[in-house]
Amino acid sequence: MTAPTPTPETIRIQPTSGWRFLDLRELLHYRELAGFLAWRDIKVRYKQTAIGVAWVVLQPLLMMLVFWLFFGKLAKLDQTTEGVPYPLFALAGLLPWQLFSRTLNDSGNSLVTNQRLITKIYFPRLIVPIATTLAALLDFAIGLLLLAGALLYFKIPPTLHLLCLPLFLLLMLATALGVGFWLAALNTEYRDVMYAVPFLTQLWMFVTPVVYPAALVPERLRWLLGLNPMTGVVEGFRWCLLAGTPRPGGELWLSAGIALLLLLSGIAWFRWRERTFIDTLGG
Repeated sequence: MTAPTPTPETIRIQPTSGWRFLDLRELLHYRELAGFLAWRDIKVRYKQTAIGVAWVVLQPLLMMLVFWLFFGKLAKLDQTTEGVPYPLFALAGLLPWQLFSRTLNDSGNSLVTNQRLITKIYFPRLIVPIATTLAALLDFAIGLLLLAGALLYFKIPPTLHLLCLPLFLLLMLATALGVGFWLAALNTEYRDVMYAVPFLTQLWMFVTPVVYPAALVPERLRWLLGLNPMTGVVEGFRWCLLAGTPRPGGELWLSAGIALLLLLSGIAWFRWRERTFIDTLGG
């Protein structure tokens, strides 16, 4: 006797009624897609490169050497780092900054880069910029190995502050994704946004204490640094990784509040503009 043929399941996709801020259950349902897109980005990034993943080590290493020569030696900033060797001081600031910069650039361009996929099938569009962040985290993990080697070379012992490092990493990701969501949605309509992002990241870097300590800023103006959430991230990374580095001041809470505001407003803006992506990308 022939078994009855099972009735195929019909899944209907239709617009939601009203506006929803965020559906975490839906994002979790598509987590495998996020992993696939992240792995694809990693393979594309290093495909047909001469030295492959070594670029992840060379980039911060060469930038550290340049900063050490021009800022550490010529500008005498090596005398303002609380006894921490300037190459190590610069490297500890460069690693979170480069993760932030890459996340900002890749997430801002992610929707345009994946427009063929977005215009053909349905999935939560927030997955796309999130996947670029997951891909960037691999480079960051490799960079941490370089920093660990530098800590051994300069004989800087680890401290219990290292346990707080994930909190500052989350603060950085909240800032990068918040701005990235804004830029990604804007970039679907105004393609010149992609040309403004590199300039934005360069300018942002010089108002962040990556190559100089925040202590150089007068105390009465220190709250202005707190308006930049990356200040708390960079200072926090140094406090966690470099023994003897001063703890981030009260501006850290201001940085954290602005990072949260950027993330929530970025999600809200992205979700509000989401229904226009097919038209703007398809056109």
